[in-house]
Amino acid sequence: MRKPFVAGNWKMHGSKASIESLVDGLNAQAGQIENVDMAVCPPAIYIDFVQSSLTGGKIAVGAQNIAEEPVQGAFTGETSVEMIKDLGCAYVILGHSERRAIYGETDAQVASKVKVALDAGVTPILCVGETLEERESGVMEKVIATQIDAVVDVVGIEAFEKIVIAYEPVWAIGTGKTASPEQAQEVHAFIRGKLAGLNAVVADKVIIQYGGSVKPDNAAELFAQADIDGGLIGGASLNADDFMAICKAASA
Repeated sequence: MRKPFVAGNWKMHGSKASIESLVDGLNAQAGQIENVDMAVCPPAIYIDFVQSSLTGGKIAVGAQNIAEEPVQGAFTGETSVEMIKDLGCAYVILGHSERRAIYGETDAQVASKVKVALDAGVTPILCVGETLEERESGVMEKVIATQIDAVVDVVGIEAFEKIVIAYEPVWAIGTGKTASPEQAQEVHAFIRGKLAGLNAVVADKVIIQYGGSVKPDNAAELFAQADIDGGLIGGASLNADDFMAICKAASA
């Protein structure tokens, strides 16, 4: 039985004041949530502040990205995996569509970062997904399969026992549009089936989150689907009440 996992991606949002208020709200409600793994991924500059502000041990902390280079060095502006690990990060989001689209990260670079994270003992949240154009032109499955294959080629299928996958239809991120529960389930089932073709035992264990405008009013229906194991939450994770309502929906 897979344990649901809900992670908040704060993206490039926050100040010390706003984060203090947000974390206070999370601390006040986290104890009410059972049988769900929870994490928040703040901007790198605030990781230590968030880590020291969270109480109760119910919510883990993750990073939003790491450098492709496995060791520290002359890489101005980058953050190494050892740095986020030093600050207590258990997770790192990799391959988010914004990193792929805005910063040109390739499947090969994402795969390399996944290996760097795994080698350091940090769990990657591997984002995969298609644009609206790719969905409408019938290449959605090919796009997602290519994104997954790039990682399999580098780390092997067995490593996916230690990888979380987040399916994020690019057309539903920050747009207010959400894949219907049936649409989301179809893709989640495809992803699990693809992995099962390589190793059925591993595929059954992999946590596959849904990411794409998840809100308190649609979370329960999404999470009720057989292959949806929680969510990677964007905008709603910036509101403690909304994020906790989504986590509660995952525990039902």
